[in-house]
Amino acid sequence: MTDSPAVEGHNDVGLLSAVPIAGRTPWQITWSRLKRDRVTMVAFGASVFFVVLAVSAPLMTQLGWIDPYNNHYDLVGGLGSLPLGPFGGVSWQHWMGVEPGTGRDIFSRVIAGLTVSLIVATLAVLISVVLGTVIGLISGTAGGKVDWWLSRMTDFVLTFPQTLMLIALSTIVIDVLQAALNTDRTVPSMVFMILVMGFFGWPYFARIIRGQVLSLKEREFVEAAQSLGAGRARIYFTELLPHLWAPILVYTTLIMPQNIATEAALGFLGVGIQSPTPSFGSILNDSVNYARADPAYFVFPGITLFLVVLSFNLLGDGLRDALDPKADRQ
Repeated sequence: MTDSPAVEGHNDVGLLSAVPIAGRTPWQITWSRLKRDRVTMVAFGASVFFVVLAVSAPLMTQLGWIDPYNNHYDLVGGLGSLPLGPFGGVSWQHWMGVEPGTGRDIFSRVIAGLTVSLIVATLAVLISVVLGTVIGLISGTAGGKVDWWLSRMTDFVLTFPQTLMLIALSTIVIDVLQAALNTDRTVPSMVFMILVMGFFGWPYFARIIRGQVLSLKEREFVEAAQSLGAGRARIYFTELLPHLWAPILVYTTLIMPQNIATEAALGFLGVGIQSPTPSFGSILNDSVNYARADPAYFVFPGITLFLVVLSFNLLGDGLRDALDPKADRQ
């Protein structure tokens, strides 16, 4: 009977040693950090909501749930008049009111404009990521003259102000694209903004990727692959690229709201997509003429654009902190 406590203690130690210790993947560690950050989780939910809303906007237009194009002159008291009712014609049928002069539903046009803005921003970011990652990988791995020439090309592209180039090249390039595509001005304007923003955005990616590659190529696993005769393709895609997803993901979420704001600014300046095609820039450009008579026309789209950009910015900041390997130590 006196030996029972020792036996029980021995059994407890055996049970504890039998419990398997499960490691966590980088994604699991990142997700656990994100869940502890309430601001980032709210921004993540808002970003997903805006993306789903933008993707489903064409379907909602076909089903008749939103109506961004049809004029309703009976809601403005006649052609060119202000909306009937308070706050720019806000009602249960028109949550953000209607446009002065046309009576088009502002809520529907904001959702349709969100689709256009996200398409332009996403495709521009995709071009920047692909070009920047490829050039950064080659520059950081090759070294020597290749690295020098690619770095000088990166510096050369960075000397051109993106907004100025968009304004200066808009008329010529859009006219050429319109003649080549044989369509209205909306599609050439979107293609122009995607190409220019994507081209002038890759140097930032290239510099980040090059810096990461310069530190990674001195690691033991890369030297081991080289000693075993691995080719450049294997070193690029198998050894280096899997370790670059974190900076690529973080910078993508940070540059996305910048592209959305750039598209809106260009539309506001009259360079981007123009009315009647809805976009944040074209809506805000049209609303300036009614800023005093109908301030709701400017406020509702402006708040929506602010929330979209803010949600992506906060998400990018949260991802940057969650992917930091020193976050838990701090």
